[in-house]
Amino acid sequence: MHKVLRVDGRRESTGKAIAEESNQITRIYNNLYKVKSQSGNGEYTVTRNLVGWSCSCPDHIHRGVKCKHIWAVEFEFALKRRVWTRVIEPMTDAFICIFCKSDRIVKDGVRRNKHGPIQKFHCKECGHYFTINIGFEKMKHDPQSITTAMQLYFSGESLRNTAKSLRLIRVEVSHQTIFNWIQKYVSLMQKYLTKITPQVSDTWRADELYVKIKGNMKYLFALMDDETRFWIAQEVADTKHGHDARGLLRLGKEIAQKTPATLITDGLQSYHEAYLKEYWTTRKDTQTKHVRNIRIDGKVHNNKMERFNGEVRDREKVMRGLKKGDTPILIGYQIFHNYIRPHMGLDGRTPAEVCGIRVEGENKWATLIQNARCENR
Repeated sequence: MHKVLRVDGRRESTGKAIAEESNQITRIYNNLYKVKSQSGNGEYTVTRNLVGWSCSCPDHIHRGVKCKHIWAVEFEFALKRRVWTRVIEPMTDAFICIFCKSDRIVKDGVRRNKHGPIQKFHCKECGHYFTINIGFEKMKHDPQSITTAMQLYFSGESLRNTAKSLRLIRVEVSHQTIFNWIQKYVSLMQKYLTKITPQVSDTWRADELYVKIKGNMKYLFALMDDETRFWIAQEVADTKHGHDARGLLRLGKEIAQKTPATLITDGLQSYHEAYLKEYWTTRKDTQTKHVRNIRIDGKVHNNKMERFNGEVRDREKVMRGLKKGDTPILIGYQIFHNYIRPHMGLDGRTPAEVCGIRVEGENKWATLIQNARCENR
């Protein structure tokens, strides 16, 4: 193991050097870290309580000082807060002619209908006049009605109650049409968002919960980032025991473009078998640690995943079960959870924001749909 040398004898500078070197610190959960000994003999436990930080190393225990391991954890925490931000902005203008694909277009008045004015464009290349509604082309209803329906539905309303609510703003639409909107735009957004890499932490959690699909009990396996609560990946299985969870872990690795330093699960054997195939390696410096002895009231628990499971169960109760095996509802709720819904545990931010992906605009659904449409042209 490479030994981190003291630059000037100060614990602070040594801690900074530890934090900047890869695979020296392992985050077990919010207030529990493991820091490798720089002599190569084991590791020390750094914890935080109401009083402050404490470490199991002799320097902290016998001298009562802020040791290099505590400094390292604090620097590590600060480094993870400095994330690169990708901004997804609303689109209001056309970029190319819808007929000849020329960029020689100019605005030329507006066309008015019952939903309001729509910008008209004139192409100087082919001479055509046209209107464009990015992401919502050829739709009978306006973008506000469509995105309002999606917000109502994923916030907890049923399809029929969503249709009733839209009538209050004079939008007459059936519950089947609302489902068609969800199916169309969830597919569009999913293709776009899978190309964006979230900056998740090094500790992931996995858990499973039962869902009813076409009257039959199935299991939703979900993978979530511990620090940002970003829902990384999901898959539906027929059974709980004996299911090969390798696909879930592989998908998480592809989306995050890395493997975690720590994977926290319950004692289900499927997770450990998948972990050995996908994340385990003989190289200690890149080895993922699998924590699977979680307890409800212990130091290592899965409360965040249980809270997440409660969200999905509440949504399923309103739907009275899912009607199709390939339903877009679960993917749609994943997008809602990550990019639309603010979380109190994240100071009112979305998981995507904490992961360095900021969706701008008052209507985030419209912003995502517009960008997805342009990306997939």
